[in-house]
Amino acid sequence: MKYSDERREAILKKLLPPHNRTVAEVAQEESISAATLYTWRKKARQAGRLLPDHGDDPEGWTSQDKFHAVLETAALSEAERAEYCRQRGLYPEQIQRWRASCEGANDRSDAASKQQSEARKAERQENKELKRELRRKEAALVETAALLALRKKARAIWGDEDE
Repeated sequence: MKYSDERREAILKKLLPPHNRTVAEVAQEESISAATLYTWRKKARQAGRLLPDHGDDPEGWTSQDKFHAVLETAALSEAERAEYCRQRGLYPEQIQRWRASCEGANDRSDAASKQQSEARKAERQENKELKRELRRKEAALVETAALLALRKKARAIWGDEDE
């Protein structure tokens, strides 16, 4: 069944604050399959709209939803941001905290990548040392095998004097 864009938007608005309805509730109320609503929500998200997964608690939103909220409020004045927050059931402090988290994300990833790089360097060094030790032990083993073979040949040629 084909739905008009206006109807689709009206249904998607029920998923947003202040209603904060679940997909299952809206699907039952509107007699539309939940799969259809999930598809509409996914397409709206891909278009850049903020449609969180969880209803009441904005702290339960995905990091992607929080990031979109930060982007949407980045250029707003304080009054506009407050209005935005009221419409979506948020607090301005949450947006500020999410923004700080987004800004610090690269620092954390840089530190983590530096730590991983150092760990890889240490592993390469250890691997190099282990290979060197293995070559030394293999050479010693080859030498020992050669000496045992020579000893056996010498006994065969001159006879076994120890026995």
